[in-house]
Amino acid sequence: MSRKRKRQPGWRPSQLDVPQILAWADAFHERTGRWPARSLFHMAVPGAVLEKWSAINSALGKGLRGLPGGSSLPRLLAEHRGVRNRKGLPRLTHAQILAWADAYHQRAGRWPRQDTVPQLIPGSSGEKWQGVDDAMRRGLRGLPRDGSLARLLAQDRGVRNPQDLPPLTEEQILAWADAFYHRTGRWPRQENGSDVIPGSRGETWLNVEQALVKGLRGLPGGATLARLLADHRGVRNVGNLPRLMVEQILTWADAHHEHFGRWPGCRCPEQTIDGSFGERWFNVDQALRKGLRGLPGGSSLARVLARHRGVRYPGVAGRS
Repeated sequence: MSRKRKRQPGWRPSQLDVPQILAWADAFHERTGRWPARSLFHMAVPGAVLEKWSAINSALGKGLRGLPGGSSLPRLLAEHRGVRNRKGLPRLTHAQILAWADAYHQRAGRWPRQDTVPQLIPGSSGEKWQGVDDAMRRGLRGLPRDGSLARLLAQDRGVRNPQDLPPLTEEQILAWADAFYHRTGRWPRQENGSDVIPGSRGETWLNVEQALVKGLRGLPGGATLARLLADHRGVRNVGNLPRLMVEQILTWADAHHEHFGRWPGCRCPEQTIDGSFGERWFNVDQALRKGLRGLPGGSSLARVLARHRGVRYPGVAGRS
């Protein structure tokens, strides 16, 4: 085991200059893969006689051994080698943060968050997304306080911020539904829940449904998307169908007979009844048979038409 070299009586430390210090630092980095940081100041400087990083740092600060003073080893490495100095971090601006975020989005296809992995921001001299977010929240490094990375991206890039969602209105939801209908020829339903709504900054139909049901984001609650469309657009809501009456069924049957020249039957169960908001003759017949939607049951479409319109169907008596 090698012994420490002792300083001889009358020994004086040699003069120092910045190029020599940087050369020692470069050699240290080449050997260890690290720069001499504060946690390593106790170590001897390889290739230098009786030198320690702590002594060099002290000379840089106090202006000893031919150095001007007012500096430090971390500051010297930051200025000349671009090494991150935690006690002398540069100021941050929203413009710079947005530029880093844009570059990340272009590479990854998504926007960064404070917990994005990997955390290190390329081309930033050691910045991390978590550190940037912390500086924005605490108002450090020249940034205003009470911000966040998510809030900045929401304001300037339209990125959805789950912790600070904008209020919703029924008028806005109906406008999105109208646009969906114009694009697809149908109204949005539960199976479209995960679809992102174009022009909505990341909203999905599932998010809208949850807000309508639970009364979130300024909505009164107790509603659904299906109910909203039924109330304002006349869209059939299979979860809350209106009551049926024999008089209404006969009115639809009369219109069918006038238009087609024949009475409706159940041979075409998919046939929609004009002017009924999506009713089908098959559904009407089932409601008559099973006593659904306010009807007494035990009847059928054929029996109703036989009794009230004298329509003759094979095997059907004229009773309701």
